[in-house]
Amino acid sequence: MEKGTMLENGVCCVEEESVNGGSYDVWRCQNGLSSSSSSAAADHLVVMVHGILGSANDWKFAAEQFVRLLPDKVFVHCGENNAAKLTLDGVDVMGDRLVEEILEVIKRRPGLRKISFVAHSVGGLVARYAIGKLYQSPSDSDSNDLSANGSLERQRGTIGGLEAINFITVATPHLGSRGNKQVPFLFGSTALEKLATRVIHLIFRRTGRHLFLTDNDEGKPPLLRRMVQDQSEYPFMSALRAFRRRVAYANVGYDHIVGWRTSSFRRASELPKWEDALDEKYPHIVYEEHCKARDAEQHELSLDAESVADWSSDKIEEELARGLSRVSWDKVDVSFHTSRLRFAAHSVIQVKDHYMHTEGVDVIQHMIDHFIV
Repeated sequence: MEKGTMLENGVCCVEEESVNGGSYDVWRCQNGLSSSSSSAAADHLVVMVHGILGSANDWKFAAEQFVRLLPDKVFVHCGENNAAKLTLDGVDVMGDRLVEEILEVIKRRPGLRKISFVAHSVGGLVARYAIGKLYQSPSDSDSNDLSANGSLERQRGTIGGLEAINFITVATPHLGSRGNKQVPFLFGSTALEKLATRVIHLIFRRTGRHLFLTDNDEGKPPLLRRMVQDQSEYPFMSALRAFRRRVAYANVGYDHIVGWRTSSFRRASELPKWEDALDEKYPHIVYEEHCKARDAEQHELSLDAESVADWSSDKIEEELARGLSRVSWDKVDVSFHTSRLRFAAHSVIQVKDHYMHTEGVDVIQHMIDHFIV
């Protein structure tokens, strides 16, 4: 039996080490017990995925807040089988590791019935890849499950055999990092952006190729293009569609790593005008909108590998935005323009460090308040 550490307010956690790093699991203690058996009441697995060069500790604050505010409902797993330099191995390789990790958690905890994802930065792309592999179509679901919930699950399909509930990304470069101003620290300079496209693999290796859409494995289109289709190796879009709710949190500015357009997958003309906080409870939430799924016939996408080289970054962005828009999304725009650490917005939005990034606490609170359990 795993033994956890009992934190304040009845929250327990356990840290485990593995070949590729380790993990951080958080659950609600029962009757003062800190053993993992006390997590049996929670049937909702929340998988938190960190970004590039990150670790499980990046989500530590958020994980503990989820368990404190949703007691006996969620079991949070912060994976770290893709820790540090392992995040440079590529979105697909990281996705494969995440799949193995999730299946192991599900195997250890047979009482789990639901699954949600909360992912930061590149972790959002890794999570999208992983759910494509974990997706089970309605025809693959258990035909003997005649319960109302089971019937609903079969209609949408499942993720790892569990009902898919929330899929949340935070400052994730859904459109990649290749386009103009998609990586703000390049100052929108065309020359610097073109140079980055040529040399990014020297720094961020295979993951860099995926982000800048320069990968060409076995003559295939870039991975991010394949991930807005079901006709490729895995049913990525069917997997996204299986979730009851999809949410994209995006920094409107001062995020020098992931630009506003790519994290909210909008065209420049679609970026909304925002003002100060909409609600004093969430002082850094400046805009919210629900985007309905767009008509499928408007989004017939060509994945002809021979034409990949002919696609400009604008055309690829358009294709990715259209593909993702085939399912509905809630988009939440965040601004830390008055924060003393506004230049660290990419980390503040996640509360990567509770002591340094406290101004992002309201964003985590917003996630929890709108989380479907």
